Amino acid sequence: MRVTIFGATGLLGKALVREWQGDEVVALGSADADIRSDEQVGKVLREHRPEWVVLAAAYTDVDGCETHSDLAFDVNCRGAMNVASGCARTRSRLLFISTDYVFDGNRDTPYEIDEPLSPQTVYGKTKAAAETEIRKLHPEACILRTSWVFGIGGKCFPDTILKLAQTRAELDVVDDQRGSPTYTLDLARTIRDLCRKNASGIVHATNRGDCTWFDFASAIVKEAELPVQVRPTSSEKFVRPAKRPKYSVLSLASLERYGLQMPAWQDALGRYLSERRS
Repeated sequence: MRVTIFGATGLLGKALVREWQGDEVVALGSADADIRSDEQVGKVLREHRPEWVVLAAAYTDVDGCETHSDLAFDVNCRGAMNVASGCARTRSRLLFISTDYVFDGNRDTPYEIDEPLSPQTVYGKTKAAAETEIRKLHPEACILRTSWVFGIGGKCFPDTILKLAQTRAELDVVDDQRGSPTYTLDLARTIRDLCRKNASGIVHATNRGDCTWFDFASAIVKEAELPVQVRPTSSEKFVRPAKRPKYSVLSLASLERYGLQMPAWQDALGRYLSERRS
């Protein structure tokens, strides 16, 4: 199978390149192809004629999107539209990476794939808009929503906690936001398997289980055997430009329909820390 990955130098992109064995993979960073350019996207797709395209390229700085909304829409929505229309022209299948931020976070039970979209941030609005346009331009595309992504090779929550723990004896972490941590290597394998199964429509994919950021930080410190006290606090004490959803756990029923299941987030965290140490 011929596969082209846009966003191959990002956190998830690196994991995709590493885990995707046995197929012909073309890995592209922004220096190789700017998805904001329909011409550049079209040239790449005509040259490589992929059977599958994975669009992992995105502007993912949630707070940055609030102050750079034009850039966020250019990359996350218009860029995605360029890729979707290019895939439709070359008859390539498409898997687009979306996010839990397309929901408002006001539920207390896992979000199903057909829940109404109600993004509360610029980042969420760009991804929701991209989902809508992709479904028009490429009806057979697979839209994969995920959450709380962490992994080796870039900025992520566990990396931040571990670095802070080197200089602080106490860490205050919010305990009123709940979601599902997702390890890039597990997500990359799932994306690969979904493509091999010719997935289409919307799929939710995260590691199993859910927790608060406080729970996650506590587990990181405990697993890493660090002498740091993690204390729970509220979102009101950590005001940020972009509003964080209080609850963004995604139902995994759509993933299980493909016969796929990801490990529990605690297991994923252990493997992440082991790899980070090595």
